[in-house]
Amino acid sequence: MVSLETPVCDFGLDAIDFSLPGVDGKTWSLRECAGENGLLVMFICNHCPYVKSIRQRIVRDTLELQQYGINSVAIMSNDPDEYEEDSFENMRLIAGQFQFPFPYLMDETQQVARAYGAVCTPDFFGYNRDLQLQYRGRLDASRKQTAAEDVRRDLFEAMRQVAETGKGPEDQIPSMGCSIKWKS
Repeated sequence: MVSLETPVCDFGLDAIDFSLPGVDGKTWSLRECAGENGLLVMFICNHCPYVKSIRQRIVRDTLELQQYGINSVAIMSNDPDEYEEDSFENMRLIAGQFQFPFPYLMDETQQVARAYGAVCTPDFFGYNRDLQLQYRGRLDASRKQTAAEDVRRDLFEAMRQVAETGKGPEDQIPSMGCSIKWKS
């Protein structure tokens, strides 16, 4: 399992449209996912210990961000043939178990992950109301283990700022996680 960090935020980069199947049976596009003040695009999976350690916090933060007009979407781009835990059926089970308040989508061709430049799980892309990139950082100080309850909520605070001002913070700490499992 390769551990990687995300690159620095490329402020102002436009979000890339997609049309992907969700575990809810619906096909979702970028515009259908976006909120009035922005969108958080998350590349996650089921098997990664970095994602497992923050699933409950992702749910907490995305629910709270809805109050600021920020919607969220999670995309799973790993090769499920190599990682059965990341299968579409298991995605459906995890989304139900954790009561994901956002669409959980399968990027079977991996084209969306490649277009976004996603490198790891979790990889967070925070966009403003114009769907321009303003955040590319971590959720919080959690790694393979969940950080203490009182740690700074980097992603939540950054996206609240994006909702209020349209701009993300200048200083951002990269997310860290398992490499995306690319098909050969």
